[in-house]
Amino acid sequence: MEDLLPKPVPPRVGLIYDDRMCEHTDPDSDYHPETPNRIRVIWKKLQSAGILQRCVVMKAKEAEDKHIALVHKKKHIDLIRNVSSQEFDSRRSKIASKFNSIYLNEGSSKSAYLAAGAVIEVSEKVAKGELDSAVAIVRPPGHHAEPNEAMGFCLFNNVAIAASYLLNERPELGIRKILIVDWDVHHGNGTQKMFYDDPRVLFFSVHRHENGSFYPSGDDGSYTMIGEGLGSGYNINVPWEHARCGDADYFAVWEHVLVPVAKAFNPDMIIISGGFDAAIGDPLGGCCITPYGYAVMMEKLMEFAQGRIMMALEGGYNLDSLAKSVLACVETLLKDKHVVASSKTYPFDSTWRVIQAVRKELSPFWPTLSGKLSKKLLVTTRKAPLIQLISSSDSDAENDDLAHAGSDAQCSVNSIEVVEDVIASLSTLTFDEDNHSKDQMSSSSASWRSIFSKVDIWYASFGSNMWKPRFLCYIEGGQAEGMQAPCSGSMDKNPPKEIVWKIVPHRFFIGRSKTRTWGAGGVAFLHPESDDSSNSYMCLYKITLEQFNDVLVQENRLRPVEAINPLFDLSDLESVTKNKSLNSNELKDGWYSNVVCLGTEGDLPILTMTCSNLDIELFKSGKLPLNAPSKEYRDTLVKGLVEGKQLSEEEAVAYINDGFTRPL
Repeated sequence: MEDLLPKPVPPRVGLIYDDRMCEHTDPDSDYHPETPNRIRVIWKKLQSAGILQRCVVMKAKEAEDKHIALVHKKKHIDLIRNVSSQEFDSRRSKIASKFNSIYLNEGSSKSAYLAAGAVIEVSEKVAKGELDSAVAIVRPPGHHAEPNEAMGFCLFNNVAIAASYLLNERPELGIRKILIVDWDVHHGNGTQKMFYDDPRVLFFSVHRHENGSFYPSGDDGSYTMIGEGLGSGYNINVPWEHARCGDADYFAVWEHVLVPVAKAFNPDMIIISGGFDAAIGDPLGGCCITPYGYAVMMEKLMEFAQGRIMMALEGGYNLDSLAKSVLACVETLLKDKHVVASSKTYPFDSTWRVIQAVRKELSPFWPTLSGKLSKKLLVTTRKAPLIQLISSSDSDAENDDLAHAGSDAQCSVNSIEVVEDVIASLSTLTFDEDNHSKDQMSSSSASWRSIFSKVDIWYASFGSNMWKPRFLCYIEGGQAEGMQAPCSGSMDKNPPKEIVWKIVPHRFFIGRSKTRTWGAGGVAFLHPESDDSSNSYMCLYKITLEQFNDVLVQENRLRPVEAINPLFDLSDLESVTKNKSLNSNELKDGWYSNVVCLGTEGDLPILTMTCSNLDIELFKSGKLPLNAPSKEYRDTLVKGLVEGKQLSEEEAVAYINDGFTRPL
């Protein structure tokens, strides 16, 4: 009898990929995190897992301007269409520098049009019923792109274009309500703005926010941003207060916010802004979602809209974690049984705090959120880390290592362990108002910070940190005038105990070609070896060794500020005071990898950080350029020197000009 039963029809899952989207590359760096290899490794992973033979595979077609114009302004469309043409060759870099975290090259226009076109095409096929679901493996990503502005690696807002196309251009397909789920670690500011007053689109974004200090910064990602007019209540933000959120935190939000609202909204289709920079090991995200975590989130969404889901790639910069996570999502759409695993850790207490705030804010619009969360304690909570991880644009350095950063720095084994336990039910993730878990960070982390907070040193700055408001960004967090992105700050936010100025016999110079904090132009370095023929101005800040470690991390952007072990420990301090310099192996990929001791001031060592001697040789040979700073960076240097009463404005400008015009 069993042989007579019809076999279940396998789901029709579409995959769209086109290698032409790899033509969009950073002309100034081979190590930009938004690299063509992002989509290539995904495709290879799916290929090696035998997924391609089980899916409907398509190549991309370029989007039409009239469809892009559904969400973008004509001026923006004209720019992206033409910016890769020869007439823009001489000014393309300058145009890119005017945007926030954008690069442009000869392949950018085609890639942007292909990405948007690919997402439109598979969305339409899912809406028609030709596919049950689909995944668009595209770049550049899109969710940061606003109606008239590219930003955050995004040129066109692919997901928003596709959603608007289905709602406005293809009403006969019957897609009248769309749920957009944005699980990228960064807030989908562009998508939010495009549908903020539209009740046909329920936009849901879960992201690191940290009171607006995490990229894209500002208040747009706050839970109080709920939509306006007819769209009031149709914009839901779940803003994490810190990094290290993982499977349990996301499962809790799914169960207590997204799932009940999705049931009430009853979408006709779901579009996922599939960013994977909240995945474990991502160098920009600092969160800890496992591939299994993404599979569970996808599986819960498949319960709605008859499983009509289209997922478009957004972020994700740890190539291994990215590929494994996308594979887990595709296998889930194919209804494969994934390996059952769960996080041994529990949601942070801050996760419950955020969930409560979101539910309270949205309950007037969604009565399903108005009920009290269960007081029955079925899980415990974790205490939130005391500080955020480094945001995606903290350092003066371009952070050439980002594409290769490993997972060890992002989520310690104490933060998340994937074990073979079964999650019995997502509904067990309930909140106990009386639970106040006091779990501490790892004892080793607490131990070194406790000790280093009692050790004072002088940190000597020769660059933008000479201006106190800019330096305080590394201590207190935030950003100063002229900076394009905020800093996360130190775990110890106490201001410097004392500030003095000093002149040292070392060569000040300005080199490199572009930074994320300041845009196109060089930044300051100090020749690590003394030279009686040169003098450099140094602003000395009396801070703790703990704070110096946090500044060192932010300058080099190699790992989280709150990592378990220090980059520069007491033995390193002893070594550098004896040997005058220390090139740390942990810092070898950073621009400021060389800690130099410039002597003492009041019996305390004076420490600065600069480039390695190897980099000096590269600057001398021209392989690394001496280069004029951006106007914003130059103005910051001038402010530091003038407000520090070291030089007049005219003298300061001359000093800075000498830094990039005189050969090493």
